Amino acid sequence: MAREHGMVPLLYWHLYDTYSEAIPKAALEELRNFHYGNISNNLFLTGELLKLLNLFEAHAIPAVPFKGPALTAFVYGNLALREFVDLDILVHERDVSRARELLISVGYRPEYQLTAAQEAAFEAAFLPYGYSREFTHRDGKSQVDLHWRITERRFSTPLDPENLWGRLERVHLRGKSILTLSPEDLLLILCVHGSKHLWRRLSLLCDVAELIHAHKKMNWGQVMEWAATLGSERMLFLGLYLANDLLGAALPEGVLHKVRADPTLKVLAGQVYERLFQEASDPSEASRFQLFHIRMRERLGDKVRFCVGTAATITRITVADWEVLPLPRYLYPLYYVVRLVRLSNKYTRRLLRRLPFYN
Repeated sequence: MAREHGMVPLLYWHLYDTYSEAIPKAALEELRNFHYGNISNNLFLTGELLKLLNLFEAHAIPAVPFKGPALTAFVYGNLALREFVDLDILVHERDVSRARELLISVGYRPEYQLTAAQEAAFEAAFLPYGYSREFTHRDGKSQVDLHWRITERRFSTPLDPENLWGRLERVHLRGKSILTLSPEDLLLILCVHGSKHLWRRLSLLCDVAELIHAHKKMNWGQVMEWAATLGSERMLFLGLYLANDLLGAALPEGVLHKVRADPTLKVLAGQVYERLFQEASDPSEASRFQLFHIRMRERLGDKVRFCVGTAATITRITVADWEVLPLPRYLYPLYYVVRLVRLSNKYTRRLLRRLPFYN
């Protein structure tokens, strides 16, 4: 369960410090090996992040890391206490193309290999409603998620990414001072991110609880105001409710009162607890997850936007469709047929695997 929830570093840290003699030797050794392997991986990725930030800076591309090493240093104060496997970097939408070229120049490859014409079409068609693109180094040791937006539009991104740049704060990372998101922005983003993933991993809640603990001077009035204005109040409150109820995160009395005043949160929290330590979810629960996402929005307009956005993902052409079959630009409408065939094949095979006679 610790592996599944991204909690091995904290599990080892606390057990070794207080109960090491009570743990079977083999189990303690396994925890220790994972712990030091995680430290090695984290140090490598942190070094890679600093190289990329220097590269972007040298080419006048503003770049802000969030999650990964930046979050670990900013919230936990110790790179050994959290797991991360990729590097999330935010750039301006106008700089995505140049950032992509720089990543490719130092050995990174995009998740989908597109022709030059498709790349141009991607920037014109996908940047306005997309939010990130994945790159993996050719040696397989590091992965970068290049963001120009925090999350998909249908999830009601809590903050305009352009507004984040004026509220950045500094954090020290292996002796270098870098810019990252403010604790107020980060709290909203973590709560939206956790809600998006239905809070299925305990590490998502630990990030929220530790952020609250590490930044006791957080401007709660500002956080509450932004959340209410942007229609993200319930997603914020759900994250705070879970962090307080399950992990004992200390909230200001006024904030705690508002969090507990929404009866819907108790229902949503109950659904989170019900699934928290279950195995991977059954695909048949997809409809329940959609209802969960709808109930996490307090404004009718956001509920409708989520439903429309979810429906649109079925027909919207993606880079995965383009990679299946390179077509000249005048035949791009045929990608709707490609998408229909690809999705039909994908979900038919998924359905067949659930049938008792398939295996």
